Amino acid sequence: MRWWAGVWTVAVAVVLAGCHASAGGGSVGGASESGASPTGGSPSVSAPGSSATAGDCAAGRAEVVVGPGDAVARRLCVRPGTVVSLVLRPRLDDKRWTAVRSSAPVFVLVSGWRVDPDGTARASLRCAGTRAGAAEVTASAKAPDVAGAARTAFTLHLSVVPYTTRG
Repeated sequence: MRWWAGVWTVAVAVVLAGCHASAGGGSVGGASESGASPTGGSPSVSAPGSSATAGDCAAGRAEVVVGPGDAVARRLCVRPGTVVSLVLRPRLDDKRWTAVRSSAPVFVLVSGWRVDPDGTARASLRCAGTRAGAAEVTASAKAPDVAGAARTAFTLHLSVVPYTTRG
């Protein structure tokens, strides 16, 4: 494992522990009302391979920022109705972001796809309002002057976990 992957894992664990300890009102996952995170990353993203509990799920709004050198796959647990802003920073190679797709649009619907002039791509992911489920959101990239299909460059594994009901 590379050193930065270990640092990322520790940082995510610390932020998630802090968010879980301060489970008060306001926005969940450490994201501000504008969707920007005070740490510059997405504190509601759990480390790959970890299992998120229902208490660690983001609600309302969340932001996932993917930069050059970041992991090619992430996991995110959200509550129904959550809107996730996916920000794909410009790539360092000759490839450009081309599209974002959801494996299960009934659970996670991709909308608002755009690529800024600087190469940053943005998409809004709207999660199901009442249903529980999972979807893989894939972002593809390809070199603009090369023929052929774009390849998946990033995958976000989204789990929609409903609120528990007590009766």
